[in-house]
Amino acid sequence: MTRLRIGLVLVGTLVAIAMLAPLLAPYPPAAQLDLEQLRSAAPSWAHPLGTDVYSRDLFSRLLYGARVSLTIALLAVTLSVGVGTLVGLVAGYAGGAVDTLLMRIVDAGLAVPKIFVALVVLALWENVTIGAIVAILGLTGWFGVSRIVRAEVMSTKSREYIQAARVLGAPPWRIIVRHILPNVAAPVIVTAALGVGQVVLVEAGLSYLGIGVPQPTPSWGNIIADGQSVLLAAPWIATSAGVAIIFTVLAFSILGDGLREHLDPRHP
Repeated sequence: MTRLRIGLVLVGTLVAIAMLAPLLAPYPPAAQLDLEQLRSAAPSWAHPLGTDVYSRDLFSRLLYGARVSLTIALLAVTLSVGVGTLVGLVAGYAGGAVDTLLMRIVDAGLAVPKIFVALVVLALWENVTIGAIVAILGLTGWFGVSRIVRAEVMSTKSREYIQAARVLGAPPWRIIVRHILPNVAAPVIVTAALGVGQVVLVEAGLSYLGIGVPQPTPSWGNIIADGQSVLLAAPWIATSAGVAIIFTVLAFSILGDGLREHLDPRHP
């Protein structure tokens, strides 16, 4: 239970920072303050984390970057969990040819790394929007969720209370919503919590390569890319965004482990 509380505090802090970014940031995230005097300036009282190569306040960009990165991750995970849960429910409950067809699609999706698909699609996509990034990451990340849900559905649908509901004439949709879905909620919630950190990493990687969040919109990935050329002279640029990514992934990992311990009685 302690791990769950720690995870909730860490994730809650991140979400609060992202939501309050306009109030906490001392400067607009894209404002170029002084290209001559403040270019790659070291941390100071006026700029706690320094400035980047375009004289933009790094603290402000990190705060707004948290909003962008977390929004993309949360929306993408919501989409992937929704699609994966739906496919898993249909495959597990219907069985037979429907199950076979859907699982072959899942196998094909799992065989191709989602980062490769995202790289190809985004590289060929001009004027990438945040909505497009969410759609691509969400629609390439549901395959594992569907397998988890399918396994839980196949285990649950053979229980006596499900058989009793069928004998009483309950329609399939009612059985799924009232009896099966609550039983698959726990592993889905845990998977979603762990998935947010993974999507943050993927989005940061895409933005670092220049095919993710477009400039000048701040993202932790493109902040690291901005600092790459001055890594030795101004290490605070890339380091600050890297620390933010590590902290976020760690926070959601702790939350996911805590949820697993709390929701799964079989977990040691």
